[in-house]
Amino acid sequence: MKFDDYSISNEIKQNLTNLGFKRPTDIQFKSIPPILKGEDVLAIAQTGTGKTAAFAIPIISILQEMKYSVRYQEGLKCIVMVPTRELAIQITEVFQKLGKGTKVESLCLFGGVDQTPQVDKIEKGIDILIATPGRMFDLIYQKHLKITGVEILVLDEADHMLDLGFIKDIQDVKKFLPKQHQTLFFSATINEQIKKVAYSLVRNPIRIQVSPKDPVAKNITHSVVFVEMDDKRFFLERVINENPESKILVFVRTKVRAERVKAAMERVGIASETIHGDKEQLDRLEVMTKFRAGDVKILIATDVSARGIDIANVDYVVNYDLPDVPENYVHRVGRTGRGTQKGLAVSFCATEEKPILAEIEGFMGKAIRVLEIDKNEYTETIDFSKDTTNYDIKALLAEAEKMEEKRKKGKKKK
Repeated sequence: MKFDDYSISNEIKQNLTNLGFKRPTDIQFKSIPPILKGEDVLAIAQTGTGKTAAFAIPIISILQEMKYSVRYQEGLKCIVMVPTRELAIQITEVFQKLGKGTKVESLCLFGGVDQTPQVDKIEKGIDILIATPGRMFDLIYQKHLKITGVEILVLDEADHMLDLGFIKDIQDVKKFLPKQHQTLFFSATINEQIKKVAYSLVRNPIRIQVSPKDPVAKNITHSVVFVEMDDKRFFLERVINENPESKILVFVRTKVRAERVKAAMERVGIASETIHGDKEQLDRLEVMTKFRAGDVKILIATDVSARGIDIANVDYVVNYDLPDVPENYVHRVGRTGRGTQKGLAVSFCATEEKPILAEIEGFMGKAIRVLEIDKNEYTETIDFSKDTTNYDIKALLAEAEKMEEKRKKGKKKK
């Protein structure tokens, strides 16, 4: 089936053509028809399968058709709730590209920036709001934003929203909405808790599940290599040097560790940027812009950013640290191999991280392929490094404490 076969407007079809989309992905093929019919949908699909377009295409079509109705009343008609600012920005870009020429207006709403431009846009009139809960509720309680006319509610990355404790926010939003509204629940993973919450939010939904047996997309080659904690920086240096033209996304466990890894790369002449929760929103946007454009090839991120990084042509994902939550492994490696592109992901696993690796493999239902490194190759990787700095544990702890103290002082000043 082609997009031309769907009952959507010529403007949307032309936008899809201009973006190079000819045929729907599995999640799009299964989601678009029931959404167009106004049915609630509970969709489980891997990261990188095109699920944003799976709800954006039919929503824009529905709202465009509404605008031609004599009974149409101006006002906000759709809310897309997301867990992170980066994800809100990514989804808004998709809506704006697919909605070009349709007169369907979208707005991205998140905190950490001046609300005045956002309020001005709301007052001019919007149809679709892509928002994080905090700023959205701020503007609702300030009476800048009315959501009582909303007819479609989308919960994207719903599993992550529940992990972050947003269930009450979701339930509160539902209270504001008309009794008859459409709810679309999209998630990359599903478990009994998520299933229970999902069915409390949707009415007789069409359930869609794509590739449920393997949460990692087939076009991602992922593997693990056993590297001791203090040696990881040498192996990251090697991966980067062996892939000089590649765009590489590196995941670490903490904000302090992100800055330490960046400093380690700087010592060997490798430029990189970091993105994590301590960075101001404008700084985060600037970093993402540089990474997208390829001005910076190496981006070091914490899990807070795993869901929000949807950048074309991320060649390599490196799990410098294994994630504490097994589901986050899926979201991390899913930043590469987007759509039909091939992707590579490698995880560094230290001895103390082997129990975490076992949990990840248990979650996926299969073992991750091990890249064997013999003793000579391991030693050579360290010996050939440009980093000749030797660390002891006291120095590392002192450095971490110093960075944490600096961070706290910075917050007090604000």
